[in-house]
Amino acid sequence: MDPVKQSVDKTCITNLVRIMVLGILFFGVHSYVSAQVHPRALGLRFGAGSVFGAEVSYQRGLVENNRLEADLGFGASGNHSRIFIAGIYHWVWNLDGGLNWYIGPGAAVGLYSYDVADNYLNLGVGGQIGLEFDFNTIDAPFLLSVDVRPMWDFIGHGSGLGWGLSLGARYTW
Repeated sequence: MDPVKQSVDKTCITNLVRIMVLGILFFGVHSYVSAQVHPRALGLRFGAGSVFGAEVSYQRGLVENNRLEADLGFGASGNHSRIFIAGIYHWVWNLDGGLNWYIGPGAAVGLYSYDVADNYLNLGVGGQIGLEFDFNTIDAPFLLSVDVRPMWDFIGHGSGLGWGLSLGARYTW
């Protein structure tokens, strides 16, 4: 066998073994620190940013540490109003006790109005990152969260980056 080919084969096998060991360690640690998400949670998100508003928020647990969040939102300011639907996929990890953090990608579609005359449809993609406290750890069926959701709106008059800080309160069952 060619010595160069033999050396390349050993290097490939060594790298493959390293990747497998790191993968096993990652998934082992990941499963240890992942948070238990609830089958369902329903509540409100109150937001501030470029537009103040509120959202009816529903979360559906998928597996042990993943969930979907669907929100129906309303917002308004002096000359601006909107109604939208957002969907976010979350990965959830436990930090300590009932304190979790989450992150995930998402999208939104909405109807916007500026000065009552300029109406348009808007589509956006982005994500969400936040912290939550799960009161189920002290036998109360509630989640309290704070998060940010940057979205890049790419269709419509107000295209560009938008974001806001939100406080959420949800009942779990």
